[in-house]
Amino acid sequence: MLSYWIAFFLAAYLFAAIPWGKVIAHKVADIDITERGSGNIGATNVSRELGLKWGLLTLVMDSLKGFLPVFLAGQYLGEPGIVHALGLSAIGVAALLGHQFSLYRKFTGGKGVATALGIYLAIAPVPCLLAVLLFVSVVYKWEYVSLGSLASAFSMPVLAALFGKPWPIAIGALVMAILIFLKHRANIHRLARGQEHAWRKKGSQPNLSRSRSNSPSE
Repeated sequence: MLSYWIAFFLAAYLFAAIPWGKVIAHKVADIDITERGSGNIGATNVSRELGLKWGLLTLVMDSLKGFLPVFLAGQYLGEPGIVHALGLSAIGVAALLGHQFSLYRKFTGGKGVATALGIYLAIAPVPCLLAVLLFVSVVYKWEYVSLGSLASAFSMPVLAALFGKPWPIAIGALVMAILIFLKHRANIHRLARGQEHAWRKKGSQPNLSRSRSNSPSE
């Protein structure tokens, strides 16, 4: 059984390492999304540069990176219990690491919020939905996706514990929150200086008109 868990762990990393934001931007507009906007491959930057529908597609694909490995492992490996929960948490962390430190991108990657969303939907759906509500509330009030992402990420360990999830789930959520925090260090510095990018400035439009340009966005 241990060999199956290890196989799922490795598969989760390799599957989640696929940089869907970069793939979508290249296919849709023939641009390198890492040279546009914030340079991030996640849904927020894709939305700003290509439009909302492509950002949503990126969100879905990045979420599936986390959801599918954890969900399938939960269905086919072992019986519910502490060991099972520990294995699912490890697979979830592997998926997040795959997205954040992709083997296919010289161990660089996105910030992992959408991938974490997929992981939490598979492993702790009710706490996850509450964390999403917190995210939406924070972004609605302050207009900073990074702030909402950090708030929801650090709410997950608390919510998992409050809803009686096994301790490996709560610990795994804390590990993932720390990884997400580390990927948001630049955003945190900009927030502190009042220079963080708002979700969408008034009058802003997708940058498809510049899709053939090789110069990075301002």
